[in-house]
Amino acid sequence: MDLIKTGIGITKTIKNVSRFREILTVLARHGFSELIVKSGLDKVIPGFVLPARVSQLKREDLSTEEWWQIFGSQLRSSFEELGPSFIKLGQLLATREDILDQTLIKELKLLQNKVKGIPFATALQVIESNLGKKASEVFKYIDEEAIGTASIGVVYKAELLSGQKVVVKVRRPGIAKNISTDFEILLFIVQKLEKVSSEIRYLGLSKMISDFFKSTQHELNFLVEAQNAERLRHNLKVIDKDGFLVVPEVYREFTTQEVLVLEFLDGRPFNEFHSLEELGPDVVEKLMKSVDLFTHTLLADGFFHADLHGGNFFVLKDRRIGLIDFGLMGTLSKKNRANLVAILYAVVTHNFDNLVYEFLDVAEYESVPDHEELIRDIKDSISPYIGLSVKETNMTELVRNLIKTLSKHELYLPREWFIIFRALMTLDGVGKSIGLDLNIFSILEKDLNKLVGELLSKNNAQEELMWVAKDVINSLRIVPKHIRWFLKEASRNNYSIELRLRDFDKFSKGINRSFYLLGLSLIACVFIFCGSLFIRNTAILSIYDIPALTWIFWGFASYLMIRIAMLRKF
Repeated sequence: MDLIKTGIGITKTIKNVSRFREILTVLARHGFSELIVKSGLDKVIPGFVLPARVSQLKREDLSTEEWWQIFGSQLRSSFEELGPSFIKLGQLLATREDILDQTLIKELKLLQNKVKGIPFATALQVIESNLGKKASEVFKYIDEEAIGTASIGVVYKAELLSGQKVVVKVRRPGIAKNISTDFEILLFIVQKLEKVSSEIRYLGLSKMISDFFKSTQHELNFLVEAQNAERLRHNLKVIDKDGFLVVPEVYREFTTQEVLVLEFLDGRPFNEFHSLEELGPDVVEKLMKSVDLFTHTLLADGFFHADLHGGNFFVLKDRRIGLIDFGLMGTLSKKNRANLVAILYAVVTHNFDNLVYEFLDVAEYESVPDHEELIRDIKDSISPYIGLSVKETNMTELVRNLIKTLSKHELYLPREWFIIFRALMTLDGVGKSIGLDLNIFSILEKDLNKLVGELLSKNNAQEELMWVAKDVINSLRIVPKHIRWFLKEASRNNYSIELRLRDFDKFSKGINRSFYLLGLSLIACVFIFCGSLFIRNTAILSIYDIPALTWIFWGFASYLMIRIAMLRKF
């Protein structure tokens, strides 16, 4: 009976139990059986038996670098065997230089070239089913050998009937369903591991995997990628007056969710260059200008290419610089751009208090950390860079230290924020790989004073006040409605409100006496006024000239005033 209940429970949590079994088997075969047993994952599937264990290496017997190299190699081998979804995850983990060991990162980066293609016949079937016609009715030819393979899509070179050279990106059949299934299983496994390992829990892997799944959903839809390319192309045309940065044209009439047709950029990727001499001074100059344009799209437009590794931008044959792969783009709202400018400005000016407060404004956390301790730790992480010029500051190391410190205090940056820092670190790394110091930090600093000025400008302040006023007005309109709905709900459910006032009787008596004294004072004033009316036109030379009626009214007033004075004593 317990076995049946367990089986029902696992099928409610994970729909594809056979895939779950396969994943556990592969992980165990590559050396993770001890972790599986420790987390209780081997007990989740009824009747599951772990394969023969490989010899377990003891961490204490190895140096830190040796242990991470072996761990990374085992993880990489597992991901390669488990297919595109896991390779995509491994590629993502390879970008998390902020929290993962560099030796592990180095192993996972080998996954970037380990994705197998798909048969051309399968790709052709996807193309024709999406276009609703034969490929020969659209293309003169499509090369059967893929020029690029990725976890989600496979890219072929082709030529349209009109003569334009293009690339055709085809989504792998069934990849959407496979990623959804694998994500469900991965999240379940990681949540189990986080319960038994503080090291894994510290890394925040479950949140990372959730963010990975969300971003992958956008990458699965090639219409989104087409829109991203068109938007970036339009933004760059406004600021790139010389037109040396090229975004390929999208052929919308042949683009669907599963097929993307783009202009072919004929060139050589940056990761094939090893020195500045190979690039040439003209390309180096254009590259520096391109980085300026990139920072403009980041800080001014809030829409930027978030995956600028060396294989995604090219030196074209006409010596211009081309960009490809627009599946992963970064977006920043106006508020977040203001936060980013404030963060960068705080780093430049070494204002640790402001830096912490800005991070607290954008980070995600369950409980507010000790901000004094956080300020001290942030200061310690940045202290190696204090006194250095901007040119001497290593952007990648600085960002890595900052994010590690935030993670230590269980502060996690939202996905869009990590994409920013990842993009900056990746671009910085590409420059260093060819011996070019891009000085990303210095480039950012050039625009900071201007952007800070814009944030504090009169027009911006007026705009912010307008939005604040709009929010206040909306709130004033909504609050009465909510109060009315609440009262309706309260009356329908026979709710009642009970008010209890301490010493209410004493309070009530005090109020009554106050009103009584006030009344007597008003009557006394009336008597004084009435008595004064009788002497208005009379010459008063002595008290005997005062009329009797005046004395009577003033007598009543005096009596009331004596009465008031006596009552105040009690």
